[in-house]
Amino acid sequence: MKVIITDCDHTSIDIEKKIFNEANLEFELKQCKTEEDLINQCKDGDIFINQYAPITRKVMEKLPNLKMVVRYGVGVNNVDIGGATDLGIQICNVPDYGTNEVADQAIAMMMALVRKVVIMDKYTKEVKWDYTHSIPIKRNSEMTVGVVGLGRIGCNFAQKAHYLGFNIIGYDPYYKENEETKFIIPATIDEIIKRSDIISIHCPLDGNKNLFDATAFKCMKKTAYIINVSRGGIINEKDLDEALTNKEIAGAALDCVEFEPMMPTSPLLKHENLIISPHMGWYSEEAALELKHKVAEEAVRFASGERVHYPVNKLK
Repeated sequence: MKVIITDCDHTSIDIEKKIFNEANLEFELKQCKTEEDLINQCKDGDIFINQYAPITRKVMEKLPNLKMVVRYGVGVNNVDIGGATDLGIQICNVPDYGTNEVADQAIAMMMALVRKVVIMDKYTKEVKWDYTHSIPIKRNSEMTVGVVGLGRIGCNFAQKAHYLGFNIIGYDPYYKENEETKFIIPATIDEIIKRSDIISIHCPLDGNKNLFDATAFKCMKKTAYIINVSRGGIINEKDLDEALTNKEIAGAALDCVEFEPMMPTSPLLKHENLIISPHMGWYSEEAALELKHKVAEEAVRFASGERVHYPVNKLK
C-alpha cells in the first residue's frame, strides 16, 4: 500500500518517514488544500494521513484506491464520516496524544480569568499599582465549575479543577461514574448554564453547534466565565460578542474559533475580558512527537492487516 500525507504544516516529517521506511511502506508528502488538489494529486494513495484538507464524499468517490484516512489529531470535522462508512473507508484519529495539554490549557485560562491575571497585568503596566481594580475575586471553593463533555480531556480537566478546590458539576450523555471521578455531580446542560460560575467546554462539535448562544448567555450568571478548548462553532461568536458587550457574562477564554485563523478585525478581540490563544491547547514538545508516532503507527497497522487502535467509524 502507498501512504500519502495529504497536507502537513509541521517543520519535519522525520518521525513518520522513519516509521514508514522501517515498515517498507511507500509514502509521499503533498500539500493539498482543496477537493481538487486531493483528487488530482492523490490518485495512487491507499492510506491518507490528513491534517486540514477536506476529505469529502466527492473526494472519496473520485479516489477508488483510498482505504483509510488517519487524522493528525482528535477532530474529524473535515472528514465525511458517513460517506467514508458507506464507501468502506476506515477513518481513524489520535484521541489521546494531548489530553493533559488541552486540560492544562483550560486550567490556565480558567485561573487567568478568575484571578484576572491578564486584565491586572495590563492595568498595572499601563495605569497604576492598585489591586482594587480586580474586585471582585472569589475563593475557588466558593465557585462551581460546569464541565460540558466528560471524555478523556473533560475528566482530566475536572480532576485538576477539583484538586484546586472548585466544586464540579458535569454534563455528558455517555458519562459513567468511576472511582476517580465520583466527585463530579451529574447535571443537565440547563443546570450547567444556570448554576456554573465557570463553564469549560470539552465536547465534540458534532451535535453541539451553537450550543452556547444568546439564549444560553442570558441564562448564565452575570459573574460567570466560559472557556472553549474543544472546537470552534460550539460557541456562537456573534452572540458571545453581544454578551460581553452587554455584560451578560463576566468573561471568556477561547483556544479555538469557528473559522481559523481568526481575522484581526474580529469584534471579539476588542474585549479586555476575553483571553484568546491560537488553537495551541494540544501543544507540548512531547505531545507533538507522540502525535507523529501514533498517526504513522496506525497507518502501518492498517497496511499490515492488524486491528487499528483508534477507529472513528465501524465498517461492516
